[in-house]
Amino acid sequence: DKANLAHYDEAILLLDQVIKEDNQFVEAYLLKGEVHIDNKQEKEAIECFKKGITINPEFFPPVYTNLANLEFNNGIYQDALLHVTKYLSYTNLQPTSRIAGELLLKSCQFAVEAVKHPVPFEPKNMGPAINTKYDEYWPTLSADEQTLIFTELLPINTNNPSPSHNRQEDFYFSTYENGEWTTARPVGPPINTPKNEGAQTISSDGKIMIFTGCNRNDGYGNCDLYASRLVDNQWTVPVNMGKAINTAAKETQPSISADGKVLYFSSTRPGGKGGLDIWKSSVSDDGQWSEPINLGDSINTPYDEQSPFIHPDNQTLYFSSTGWPGMGRFDLFLSHKIDDKNWTSPKNLGYPINTNFSEEGLIVNAKGNTAYYSSTRLEEGGRDLYSFELYQAIRPTMVSYMKGKVFDAETQKRLRAHFELIDLSTSKTVMDAWSDEYDGSFLICIPSGKDYALNVNKRGYLFYSDNFTMKDGNFNKPYNIDVPLQQIKVGEKVVMRNIFFDYNSYALKSESRIELNKLVSFLKDNPTLAIEIGGYTDNIGKADYNQTLSENRAKAVVDFLTTNGIEIARMVSKGYGQSLPIAPNTTEENRAKNRRTEFKVINK
Repeated sequence: DKANLAHYDEAILLLDQVIKEDNQFVEAYLLKGEVHIDNKQEKEAIECFKKGITINPEFFPPVYTNLANLEFNNGIYQDALLHVTKYLSYTNLQPTSRIAGELLLKSCQFAVEAVKHPVPFEPKNMGPAINTKYDEYWPTLSADEQTLIFTELLPINTNNPSPSHNRQEDFYFSTYENGEWTTARPVGPPINTPKNEGAQTISSDGKIMIFTGCNRNDGYGNCDLYASRLVDNQWTVPVNMGKAINTAAKETQPSISADGKVLYFSSTRPGGKGGLDIWKSSVSDDGQWSEPINLGDSINTPYDEQSPFIHPDNQTLYFSSTGWPGMGRFDLFLSHKIDDKNWTSPKNLGYPINTNFSEEGLIVNAKGNTAYYSSTRLEEGGRDLYSFELYQAIRPTMVSYMKGKVFDAETQKRLRAHFELIDLSTSKTVMDAWSDEYDGSFLICIPSGKDYALNVNKRGYLFYSDNFTMKDGNFNKPYNIDVPLQQIKVGEKVVMRNIFFDYNSYALKSESRIELNKLVSFLKDNPTLAIEIGGYTDNIGKADYNQTLSENRAKAVVDFLTTNGIEIARMVSKGYGQSLPIAPNTTEENRAKNRRTEFKVINK
């Protein structure tokens, strides 16, 4: 009864008196162990349980799982393995107890081996510009690694030193300038309020923020997801993301994909596997979020899964879980997307990245070589933000990015336009995004290892195309390109950079279909346009041979268009041979620019 009233010290004194009178009194040791647990004295509880087992090993079988859990949470893995194995040897366990015991057994087996084979891990404190005496956590990084946003737990009343009921969360941000992070500053209103704002995600271009807001007047539950947009360097008033995303349950810890199309988050909503689960929702072109889908058994367990982070490669998910075998409490895992519904079995990031403490809230930069997370275990004081280099086996696909602005080629007016980055080998769209409606700026991520076609289009304008070879992996320097779009006018022309022919041939390569289909769509959307398809070569070889080759290549494009429903009367083909180069034929790079196919508006 003393223990029930939280008079722990008195309870222990009374139990010590009992034990002094009878040092073989098993129940006294076991009860004393329970009191120590209630009093958060885990090491003392371990000693009491071990003493009870020594006196009578079969007296109370559940003591073995209690002891094993305590040892496991304190990193005493070999002893925990021994005791959970003993517990599972009893045949009359409740099904739920057996399931919990078997997970603990797997975790003990994993942890014993993991400690024997530590992974490379050298965390670096992010320094006084970022970290303070208060808690810093939930880092978020823009794709260009120039903006860091994180959550800080601050006193409500700075004159009151007590943390009890005197803390609220705000967002802080820092920019990377001259090789270091600037002193973090509050994001400020209207995002920061006297209430809690936490666990935020920003889009790869840094223009959209989605975060967790709790106990709000417009909330559907105690914690909901809210969205804000950066317009002219000012965040808009956050808006509740609506009843598709938010429920009466808890929605928290969002992570938005690099293209802004898919939102991952953690929730206790009905229909999950149990506890916190990771869910995802997709946004339509008109801005409506779909009914969220549970990520399923390959990610979620009956325990807790949280802090999802989808890497800009759009394939690698990092998250924390108490339900997969690990080192204790929350561990960090990664999984790779197989298709829209399936993920690979989670891989534990290993020891000492994971320990018997809770590890959560990890993010990885676009390049895929550096991780950021918060921890309490490395220094005195509160939670601080750390960075560390990821060892090779847990890196995502390396991602570069392309940034710039879209504008009207004639008026220089900034434009909102649609971007598609398409894998040339599979014809699959890997990034689908829009330039900013206010300033025309864009930032799109480009995963390594593939060749890509870029298509930029806007109604009333000729489309823009480009080509990116990312197979060599040597792309530490991002692409900075401006995209001038030309209004549809007679005489305006476009270089189609994703139309390919075999060497010295006018046979279209299969990868050309992506761009040609875009041209088909463009002509169908503008049914009165008439165009000329022009073929051009470099200056290698004889001029008359090049002239014939260019004519045949232009004709091959027209043939494709007619086969796909464009009337022959709307098109002419013309070969220009090696005349009209757009670059001096002095380097292979320039000659490649001159080997091109163009279309020109000849009638509107």
